[in-house]
Amino acid sequence: MYQMKLNGRAPAAIVNASAEPIIATGAIISEIPMVDGVDIALLRTGDDLKVDAGCGSLEVKNVSEKHVVTSIVRNRGKILLLKRSAKVGSYRGQWAGVSGYIEQGEDDTAAAKRELGEEIGKNGARLVKRLEPQRFRDSEVVWCVHAFLVDVPERNVSIDWEHDSFEWVSPKDVSRYPTVPGLQSIVHKLLSNDTGR
Repeated sequence: MYQMKLNGRAPAAIVNASAEPIIATGAIISEIPMVDGVDIALLRTGDDLKVDAGCGSLEVKNVSEKHVVTSIVRNRGKILLLKRSAKVGSYRGQWAGVSGYIEQGEDDTAAAKRELGEEIGKNGARLVKRLEPQRFRDSEVVWCVHAFLVDVPERNVSIDWEHDSFEWVSPKDVSRYPTVPGLQSIVHKLLSNDTGR
């Protein structure tokens, strides 16, 4: 790495998921800015990055992050999928859980409960599990998904204008549906090591 620096061929910066000691040492000796702890799966070839090694931060220019909640609703081993209508702003015609934006000043649990009431008429669903926020990149947006697993005592739902239809499906069948980004991964993580109901 130091030889690359001497020859004027060193990278402008180094971005790592987890930096090995030899890389960190080489970056220090060569005075190449470096950050680690980055989810590099969210980066794309051609991204315009701003690396601040002093603060350990990475900014991806022209990419925004949006925080949403997604609740996977379960009843007797089946989960609820909702088909997004043509009236919504994104992912029209694709299948999703009970989802929506987290409003300013709102915590994710409150947002999930609000969306359950608004989208399927389920108030008081029982929260079973939650995940650490999951991030998925789609074009110039990184979706930060706050995911929940909730149980409901019956399958009657009342969908709102955001959806055309709904289906109760086996979790293993989710892959057969065209879904919003990351839904299959979220379902898998929420239901792994769960005894079900």
